[in-house]
Amino acid sequence: MSKEFPITQIIRHRRTVKPALMDPNLEIPDELLDELLENANWAPTHGFTEPWKFIVFSGGSRALLGKKLQDIYSEFTPQDQYRQDKFEKLGQNPTLAPLVLAICMKRGENPKIPEIEEIEAVACAVQNMHLTAAAAGLGAFWSSPPILESEEMKRFLELGQEDRCLGLFYLGWLKEGQEWPKSSRSPISEKVSWFNDQHK
Repeated sequence: MSKEFPITQIIRHRRTVKPALMDPNLEIPDELLDELLENANWAPTHGFTEPWKFIVFSGGSRALLGKKLQDIYSEFTPQDQYRQDKFEKLGQNPTLAPLVLAICMKRGENPKIPEIEEIEAVACAVQNMHLTAAAAGLGAFWSSPPILESEEMKRFLELGQEDRCLGLFYLGWLKEGQEWPKSSRSPISEKVSWFNDQHK
């Protein structure tokens, strides 16, 4: 029987916890947020470009973020694709969590490193944060509405032309009475193939 390492328990405990399940009035201690961000900072990075950048929205700035998302959605969504429920959700979601982080990729100065590798590095940084949050019992949700790729959003976040906003990361404690979400995965054997016959 194989030994189950503590990291295995954390990985399998991690869940997506949507903002509607979070209590916006339960603050996240500064030391926990610092730990999340520092663990993100230790993600793998080709060429040590460390392309991740996180912009934190708390307090009243969450409503400002929601208003900006609504403005961009209204301005750039074709009329036949506009949905009032989506508009309202964009404005409401940031206020449902005590903290929202804009996940950004700051393009490195080494042109030999492909953009995809910088994006992958940021994704690894987010996974580090997500696992740290799960270990603390803190809910987290990575949202990536298409409007985040807009030039308007780049200007709002003060990003460079080659930089990208890859999503919003919501953090919060579950509301009283809410249970940690359950999940499952199909067998890994269905997603692995071997070139070496002896592993069949």
